Amino acid sequence: MDLKSKIILIYGPTASGKSNFALKLAKKIKGEIINADSMQVYKQLKVLTARPKKKDIKKIKHHLYGFCDVKKKYSTGEWLKLLLKKIRDIRKIKKVPIIVGGTGLYFKALTEGLVKIPNISFQVRNKIMLMQKKLGQKIFFSRLLKLDPKIKGKIDKNDVQRSIRAYEIKYKTKKSIVDWFKKTQIFFSSEEFIKLYIDYPRDELLNRIYSRVEHMFKNGAIDEVRRFNKLRVKKENSSNKIIGIAEITNLLNNQCNLQETKALIAIKTRQYAKRQATWARGQMQSWEKINPKNLNLVLKKLK
Repeated sequence: MDLKSKIILIYGPTASGKSNFALKLAKKIKGEIINADSMQVYKQLKVLTARPKKKDIKKIKHHLYGFCDVKKKYSTGEWLKLLLKKIRDIRKIKKVPIIVGGTGLYFKALTEGLVKIPNISFQVRNKIMLMQKKLGQKIFFSRLLKLDPKIKGKIDKNDVQRSIRAYEIKYKTKKSIVDWFKKTQIFFSSEEFIKLYIDYPRDELLNRIYSRVEHMFKNGAIDEVRRFNKLRVKKENSSNKIIGIAEITNLLNNQCNLQETKALIAIKTRQYAKRQATWARGQMQSWEKINPKNLNLVLKKLK
């Protein structure tokens, strides 16, 4: 297989060993690694986001890790713009781009394109969210159909998030979400991608998650959160949603003990891994599922 013309995508739940696999692959095929994890972009949060180790970054060039300030809002569109430039730069020097991470929306934007919908104010979004909550999904969806008949058959009547999004877009832009999606720009043909999904058995993944939580605390997670809290980041910023910040903040405020904190972080990480797996089942059906025990076989195939 001629990999020089390919872009390799590696997705998997948190703690599934994606970064290590990407590193081994990059060494073998002369690749460079690009981050596709929305939390690993933040400069000040290395431990909580399990950013690749310095020794690994020295061996193989890594891109788009730890460059964004936690106080800044960072969108999928901004990531995609930087990613496309990195892919071009890596290909220019005859190396293979290896994109690795656990943010499904990033991979969707890369493989299917991104819709350039104008920004909708927090006030408008909040107004529509409150309306949906007050009416309930059944009545809200019937109102959405009246407002935007084009979404019939395109959005599941029980999908609250997409229903609210469709309503706010039509309400603000006077244009259906269906029409906006028709303008999506595709950057690469599907043949250019090799899509790999690391599918970890549930019990084994849970053990890895517990080990990661312990490792996090040994490597300074508490001090990292202490420093983060001094920055007074706005609550609505995405960096505040990183698992471990709220839990360790409660620990620092003596609202829980260390064991309770570790247990809660493990539970939230487990729930996140489950959401990542659910995304893969719904959005990544064409991706090649890899059993983590067979990673070496995959490495042999990709040469």
